[in-house]
Amino acid sequence: MNIRFVFGCLLAIAVVGPALADAFKRPNIVVLLCDDLGYGDLGCYGHPHIQTPHLDRLASNGIRFTDMYSAAPVCSPSRVGLLTGRSPNRAGVYDWIPEVGQRGSVGRSMVHMRASETTIPSLLNNAGYQTCMAGKWHCNSHFNSDVQPQPGDFGFDHWLATQNNAAPSHENPRNFVRNGQAIGRVERFSCQFLIDEALTWLQSADRDAPFFLYVPFHEPHEPVASPETLVSKYRDVARDEDEAQYFANVANVDDAVGRLIDGLERMNVRDNTLVIFTSDNGPETHNRYASANRSYGRPGKLRGMKLHTTEAGFRVVGIANWPAKISANQTVATPISSLDFLPTFCQLADCPSPSQGRLDGINIEPVLTGSPSNQVTVERDRPLVWAYYNATNEARVAMRSGKWKVLAKLDNGKLAKLQNVTSKNVDLVQAATLTDIEIYDLDSDVSETIDVAGRSDVPTESLTSELENAYQQLLSDSHVWSGDK
Repeated sequence: MNIRFVFGCLLAIAVVGPALADAFKRPNIVVLLCDDLGYGDLGCYGHPHIQTPHLDRLASNGIRFTDMYSAAPVCSPSRVGLLTGRSPNRAGVYDWIPEVGQRGSVGRSMVHMRASETTIPSLLNNAGYQTCMAGKWHCNSHFNSDVQPQPGDFGFDHWLATQNNAAPSHENPRNFVRNGQAIGRVERFSCQFLIDEALTWLQSADRDAPFFLYVPFHEPHEPVASPETLVSKYRDVARDEDEAQYFANVANVDDAVGRLIDGLERMNVRDNTLVIFTSDNGPETHNRYASANRSYGRPGKLRGMKLHTTEAGFRVVGIANWPAKISANQTVATPISSLDFLPTFCQLADCPSPSQGRLDGINIEPVLTGSPSNQVTVERDRPLVWAYYNATNEARVAMRSGKWKVLAKLDNGKLAKLQNVTSKNVDLVQAATLTDIEIYDLDSDVSETIDVAGRSDVPTESLTSELENAYQQLLSDSHVWSGDK
């Protein structure tokens, strides 16, 4: 045998082997979630004043989604949907969850993400991922209590959280809990404190194992508070002090994201880390409640705001960046949902998706790893459907199917607005039928200004049937609360 040939083969294996190993290495995954961020609140989404250079860079070096959707137009169900890959109605989380004992919690203190739900962190943790959460939990009413499951019960190795908002505001909050232990007042702005926690955890993590990091920011949800150094930059362009505070609030999140990206680069893990940035729902309406005086989020060209079933309620910003796999300079119009995160992450982590419980999300890896010259679309086996019974607008049910947006009211006048579905009202919910169908062509009318239902060139009958079938399927599988179960 030729000795030189054998030596050459061994040398090739030594050189190519690590490259092959890196090619098949499972990625680290980071999900950054804002709270009440408007579709038009970032520089790369057209805001004329707010400066978001770090997020703009993530978008320009990766994908900016124009049609990213949250699982609900309000916080708690949106978060449950993201973590489970299932419509929050299936999990029984229909509206935001007030902390037990707070005003408005009567009759809703039973609501929580039940232990039977399978989540992203639990699946990835079982597959060998290290997992950490730092931020707003809002998936139960009995926070940091044995009465209901906590973040650590859903697969997070390490967690730092609040039940809902940072209190008394984003500045120097005092309601954080770390792994079950209250830590008292923190001399920091909330978003920066979360990144401090994330970076500290990453420094202590095993570099030989992949990680999943979930950072649900409190910003820019009220009560808004921002650093003076940033507020002073916006006073000349804002309408008043409160709007300057809001602009600075979003800018502070951008700065926090920049610190995290810098940290990942210093740790030499940035190249194989998928970073997704999005929001839990659309922007809060200014002065909708007493302390919403700094809610100056913008929906861009979209119709409605948070709590609406029109586009601005749940069409949100969406950025995906993964230097090793995602090509730069992409603007992708394929409809994507936070429900898609779980099956996609399972695919990337080479772990099986849940065998129990119907998933509403799909694997969007082909969309992520496509190229500007060959963008890949993915076909859904069923449309995206939302049923929000406490919507601000009259339409309670919505669907996105291809380019079509379909809205419908529920005809049962006794139904009114519901914050929960229980054994006491489920008959009313199930008896209600869809009426007043509206259809919009989002390709030509993203603002939903022209209802084209009934027009000869619009498949009104088939879209109506599709919505009715999808809603009935969701309704039949929605969790109904009875007692404390």
